[in-house]
Amino acid sequence: MEWCESMPKVELHAHLNGSIRDSTLLELAKDLGEKGVLVFSDFEHVILKSDRSLVEVFKLFDLIHMVTTDHTTISRITREVIEDFASENVVYIELRTTPKKNKSIGMSKRSYMEAVVDGLKSINSVDVAFMPHDVDAQSPLNSMSIDNTCNVIPRKRIYVRLLLSIDRRETTEDAMETVKLALELKDVGVVGIDLSGNPIVGEWTTFWPALQFAKENGLAITLHCGEVPNPKEIQAMLDFWPQRIGHACFFEGDNWEKLKHLNIPVEICLTSNIRTNSISSLDVHHFDDLYKANHPLVICTDDSGVFSTSVSKEYSLAASAFGLGKKEMFQLARDAIEFIFADNEIKKILNQVFDSFVTNLAL
Repeated sequence: MEWCESMPKVELHAHLNGSIRDSTLLELAKDLGEKGVLVFSDFEHVILKSDRSLVEVFKLFDLIHMVTTDHTTISRITREVIEDFASENVVYIELRTTPKKNKSIGMSKRSYMEAVVDGLKSINSVDVAFMPHDVDAQSPLNSMSIDNTCNVIPRKRIYVRLLLSIDRRETTEDAMETVKLALELKDVGVVGIDLSGNPIVGEWTTFWPALQFAKENGLAITLHCGEVPNPKEIQAMLDFWPQRIGHACFFEGDNWEKLKHLNIPVEICLTSNIRTNSISSLDVHHFDDLYKANHPLVICTDDSGVFSTSVSKEYSLAASAFGLGKKEMFQLARDAIEFIFADNEIKKILNQVFDSFVTNLAL
């Protein structure tokens, strides 16, 4: 774990609300309990538990949905999530979230995203580079600040880009609204679109027009694909040819071979797949097959708060389950740079970060 934590890492599949801190969730739930919105004791034990069952996971998601309904909370969670990822040496993250509407408090999809951006701007413990022009060739690893005694001290830097998620419960019109908002927010680091939500809800044909519009207008696409057995949808998603897909737990036969042929990078979320019972055990996880086939992969958390994990833990888990050494883990982490949705300048900077790690720690 110490090695995994020290190594620079790239996170490409992290949901904002699912990455909420347990302590923050406990505080927000207690506040709603005092207001009579919920019975706090019904949720307290689930929040404090780390090894949650699938039923408890869904209960936690229900709670998160209840507490993430105002701008202040969204800004706070954004700030804390980025701080947490930066603390374990994640140097680049694509944070995804579904823009919400809450008419009772005047929340629109746009104001929701403005709250996310406000959260990024409020971070002062680390240097957050999320604007497209936030590129510092002089020091890709960190920035400099001055403390109270006028000493110049380095600060960690994390490059952040945003993905707007289309929820599978939404209509074509709703999905198109999200895509248009993403296009309008390119100047604050929005680089792509994600399709997510309950995999047994909605039809692919509902979202295709918005996703095609996004692709035609230069937004990158990642799809939650193969979370449940649905060969017809999996085939349609592969035919769409997204830049990445998430999970890929239920690929079989021709679709499995087609995935490999198209060489579409897969966002692997080991703990998530086990906790949700998508995969019975790591012994049969498709990571092993794809890794041995030299297929493009990136290790991710999915919902670090809900599943009580971190990027470092996921790398450690992969190392122990599949026999990866330090060099293999480092190469896996570095290879992820090629799959990011940011521009080539950011890729160049991230490669410098990994070069520096090799130099300093004599990998």
